[in-house]
Amino acid sequence: MAALIAFAVDTSHMAAAQGRLEAEYNATLSGIPIGHGNWVVEISEDQYSAAASGATTGLLQIFTGARGNSSAHGVISGGQLVPSSYAATINVDKKTDDVHIAMSGGNVKEFSVDPPMHPGPDFIPVSEADRHGVLDPLTSTLSRVAGQGDPVSPDACNRKVSVFDGRIRYDLHSEFKRMENVKADKGYQGPVVVCAVFFRPVSGYTPERAAIKYLTAMRDAEVWLAPIASTRVLVPYRFSLPTPLGQGVLQATQFVSTARPRAASNAKTQ
Repeated sequence: MAALIAFAVDTSHMAAAQGRLEAEYNATLSGIPIGHGNWVVEISEDQYSAAASGATTGLLQIFTGARGNSSAHGVISGGQLVPSSYAATINVDKKTDDVHIAMSGGNVKEFSVDPPMHPGPDFIPVSEADRHGVLDPLTSTLSRVAGQGDPVSPDACNRKVSVFDGRIRYDLHSEFKRMENVKADKGYQGPVVVCAVFFRPVSGYTPERAAIKYLTAMRDAEVWLAPIASTRVLVPYRFSLPTPLGQGVLQATQFVSTARPRAASNAKTQ
């Protein structure tokens, strides 16, 4: 706590206190393009928002024609990102999947999914307690690093978050692996911190489902985190995981991060 207070005091005179990220990503499977997307993140002194969209490309588009978007909004309280709303829509051919979640203080207040789930006999239901102390899927990807040192550090990896996506409640645990340097086609160039990512289902799933078993056993998933300018928030620059069809990779081609200055009057009074 003392370190957080010291950091707040030390940076109160700085003009740059907010940041914005505009990023574009390409998805590949065994080196073959399968999709693209974009991501916009806004960080202010006490609020944040994130919006992502994407679609399949190439041969995969012929078979699925998938397109989707998601968004999250919340506040920054006590140095933590606390979500207030999440929405996601995925369109595959003529079918649509919709999720809406309203949250307060880390707890799910209400949610809806369409189409609804039709669980089988071995299904583990999501309890009321499972919907407390959770993040939405988008907010879970934003890693805010406490302290006053360089946020691009192993500290960004050492975290465990509880996530509820409207259907499944799961934990994501990350551990530091190494540091790398990257250079986007446009925007960021510099160090990133590479984290190993582990998935553990809690509820809202069937234990014998093949995809759940595969994700739970996975030990080679990685996320590369890069900073949003003038903030202590890091977001994925690259994500990779092995699949039965080869290595899947989502990587930024553009990662344009800009500082948003405080009001001039505030800056001058410091």
